[in-house]
Amino acid sequence: MDGLHDVRRGIVQQTNGRTTGLTLFEEKTLAREAPGKINLYLRVTGRRADGYHELDSLVVFTRLHDLVTLRPATELSLAIDGPFTGPLLVAPENLVMAAAQRLQTATGERRGAHINLTKNLPVAAGLGGGSADAAATLLGLCDLWRIDRHEIDLAAIGVELGADVPVCLYGQPALVAGVGEQIRVAPRMPEAGLLLVNPRQELATPAVFDAREGPFSSPLPMIEPVADVAGLARDLALRGNDLTTAAVALCPPIAAVLTALRSLAGCRGCGMSGSGATCYGLFDDEEAAKRAVDSVSQSGWWAAATSLRSPRLEGEAAHTSIEGGELPVVDGK
Repeated sequence: MDGLHDVRRGIVQQTNGRTTGLTLFEEKTLAREAPGKINLYLRVTGRRADGYHELDSLVVFTRLHDLVTLRPATELSLAIDGPFTGPLLVAPENLVMAAAQRLQTATGERRGAHINLTKNLPVAAGLGGGSADAAATLLGLCDLWRIDRHEIDLAAIGVELGADVPVCLYGQPALVAGVGEQIRVAPRMPEAGLLLVNPRQELATPAVFDAREGPFSSPLPMIEPVADVAGLARDLALRGNDLTTAAVALCPPIAAVLTALRSLAGCRGCGMSGSGATCYGLFDDEEAAKRAVDSVSQSGWWAAATSLRSPRLEGEAAHTSIEGGELPVVDGK
């Protein structure tokens, strides 16, 4: 399934990467899932002259997601609901509206849309929620407005919105390099359960990068297939997350979260996602992760058990052309 919902009928349409069944968009409300993004490892490999940091990271997506719902309208408008609405209501800008406006500008589209964002993922949490929301908006509006995705460079639009937007447009496990614009297909990995834990503290990405100290790391891309979860945990432990020390300095509860995850029965390994503050525990399956939720949620932290989205089955990347195992690279900041 590609995450495209027919909200009026309450079903998920099976499109298999094609824009079939989209002729009724003028009559229906559509929605796209915006899955949470996890950096299973993250190495900071350098800093460009313009100040942006270069990375080596393995990105995966979870079954947990925000939801972007769209319906035809004469102008662009946005409403927000969900458990993590609060911080967005006072934000001066929203990536969903920015994405819609940039797509209008790039295509000359004059129609509007009413967009509703259901915010299920914590904000400023290292889960790429804003980037995922922007990517879902771009993909959904292409369907709503019947824009041929092959005739527009969505990745180029996305990277102007944020470094994580291109990989969220791809929507599949990926090796990410550069500032996030260089995306390669990830090696085959096992199915795994994830326990996500956030201490309910927002952590701004620029602040974490500014607090980082020490030399840069050498790239160590994970290119070999991994047979089982134990092997995946070992490979991730070799790479780690170079932002963890800086994030803990700004948000000390992250250290307590990681300690709690390490102590859980069945946890194969753990780490911080992105710039934090969300951390993950790696389990053999989602059921094992679910059994551990109560152990950490009693601390007042946000905790959720989930699993990796199945590659080529549930992501939003079926439309993306891949040649030689690498996505076309776009220059971005």
